[in-house]
Amino acid sequence: MPASQSSPSLGREFAELALVACGAVPGAVLRWQLGVHWADQDLMANVAGALLLGVLAGLPTRPRRQLLIGIGFCGSLTTFSSWMVNSVKFMADGHWAAALGLIGLTLGLGLGAAAAGFGLGRALQRPAAKP
Repeated sequence: MPASQSSPSLGREFAELALVACGAVPGAVLRWQLGVHWADQDLMANVAGALLLGVLAGLPTRPRRQLLIGIGFCGSLTTFSSWMVNSVKFMADGHWAAALGLIGLTLGLGLGAAAAGFGLGRALQRPAAKP
């Protein structure tokens, strides 16, 4: 493919990468700070991320916003792998109730937060009623 045909696509991909990176840095910093200041940082990060992603899903799709906030910020903030590793550690230590509690609580609160966020996103896009 000639360079003239691939350049716009490459430029668009770099712009999209920049949006993801700009969202990822503050998401990662917030995730790190949650770990510094709170013991239940995984639960808090996952529920907050689910709420925010729910809001985004309820709003009209805007690709740049999805890249910046959805993939970049929320992708760095939420911690599926940490959630699973913490659950496995509980199981390895014989704390099955704690593992199941962590899994159930995170899943339940995450689904609830995503649903609430989705509803909020839908409500935000409706025009205000005229008196």
